[in-house]
Amino acid sequence: MNATVGFTQMRDGTSEDYELLHGLERQYVAALPDRLLVALRRLDDSLAGYKITRLEHSLQTATRAQADGADVELVVAALVHDLGDELAPDNHSQLAAAIIRPYVRAEVTWILEMHGLFQLHYYGHHIGVDPDGRDAYRDHPWFDSCVEFCERWDQASFDPDHPWEPLESFEPLLREVFSRPSFDSAILCEPR
Repeated sequence: MNATVGFTQMRDGTSEDYELLHGLERQYVAALPDRLLVALRRLDDSLAGYKITRLEHSLQTATRAQADGADVELVVAALVHDLGDELAPDNHSQLAAAIIRPYVRAEVTWILEMHGLFQLHYYGHHIGVDPDGRDAYRDHPWFDSCVEFCERWDQASFDPDHPWEPLESFEPLLREVFSRPSFDSAILCEPR
């Protein structure tokens, strides 16, 4: 039988209880890259209607970012940018940003958080939504970075005839980023 804590209310926990939980949490956090790979594979069977699956779109987006010479953080961001589609379809950008936030510089998190709004530039007028909502952020220091992410990689990556690398080729990069110490100030505050 697995060891469990002795308490039923957190305030009643002992040092031993919290040492047990802390050790189990470290193991769980270390397995995050494995869970992310499973979640990415699930995108192969998600939202229909496109010419390629959401996983293929994610792979194509990451492939384009890598081909453009993007750094590892942006390539991994391109790979996971739509992970929120399954559980948070109306705010998938914010969910993807929350997943990657502890491991990358602030600029990358902001790009992921805003990419859903910025993508409306391409189709908002077709569905009765303001395509220029992104303009509210025009003075933001990372506005151009998000425009470039969407223009060069995200919106362009629905093409079944454009090649993409398999998920396995991005696995080392994903493991590199998501195995970093969380909220490392040297990474989060790194200017680019």
